Amino acid sequence: MNPVARLRSSSRTPFLQVVKTAVAVVAAVLLCRLLIQGPFPTFAAIAALLVVQPSINQSFVKGLERSAGVVIGVVLATAVHLLLGDSVWVVLLVVVLAILIAWALRLTPTSATQVGISGMLVLTAGVVTPNYSADRILETVVGAVVALAVNAALVPPVLLEPAHLAVARLARDTAVAFERIAVGLTEGWDHDRWHGALLQARALRSQHLRAEASITAAQESLTMNPRRSRHRDVLDRDAAVAEHLRVLVTRVTGMTRAIRDNTGPDLRADPVVGRIATEVARIGADVRALSQRVEASELPVVEEPALTAPLEVLRPNSQHWILIGALLEDIRRVREELLGEDD
Repeated sequence: MNPVARLRSSSRTPFLQVVKTAVAVVAAVLLCRLLIQGPFPTFAAIAALLVVQPSINQSFVKGLERSAGVVIGVVLATAVHLLLGDSVWVVLLVVVLAILIAWALRLTPTSATQVGISGMLVLTAGVVTPNYSADRILETVVGAVVALAVNAALVPPVLLEPAHLAVARLARDTAVAFERIAVGLTEGWDHDRWHGALLQARALRSQHLRAEASITAAQESLTMNPRRSRHRDVLDRDAAVAEHLRVLVTRVTGMTRAIRDNTGPDLRADPVVGRIATEVARIGADVRALSQRVEASELPVVEEPALTAPLEVLRPNSQHWILIGALLEDIRRVREELLGEDD
């Protein structure tokens, strides 16, 4: 891969976030110029650049990390300067001490990096005095507070739509996986076709992980967001559906793998297999109906599924009885999950 390509992200930062960052930097610098007489408020500008994040909660955390790192770095640099004076070796000593202190305190990467950077900036920017150090701390706090206020005031981002679409897509594809089993049992697929079906079923696990990541991002975007009350119910419903789908994905993958490993030319001839195919098709219909309710943002009402009463096998198949028994048990457990009875 071209190393230069690593400099580019796979997606652009939302333009709204770019605008908010620019507004926060300008506002922080102008406010500091009114409050503090001195050089250009570099610390305020850096804080504003770093604190504007995709969500208010992330901005708040970044503000705390940035402020903590600056306070420790400025205090450390001021103390070492008063004790040892001003020289290149003092700057290097402050950097080394900053690294050790951050390690000892288990600071986050943002705070740990900020300790050393703040110490170097204080020692190299001019004459170090207690007033100078206090002004730099004040700059950082002002920059962080302004960035947090701008991020909260200018349309706080709510990342519900990606999570909603991911859950609906996962439900739809899970329904397709069940329907694929029904078709395969009805048509009598061979081992190779079942292997392809298994690969498609296993892909649902990665899809479920992506849906969970989208839900986590949506929950993050609602934390400390003034608009969270209007969206919390929708997100909670999507999270509940995703948890149900986690079980269904496991079941459909296990069923597909069991058929692939134990299929045979005469499997289709067993009358019980045809009835199992019908039940699995009904499962697919139930899951597809669930996906449609998610897409329509309706409540996940627990309804009687299309599944009929449990199948009765009077005479087990002498060759495929293990597979048939496993499929019947999976159908039973899926039915319980659809009804909300599975603990």
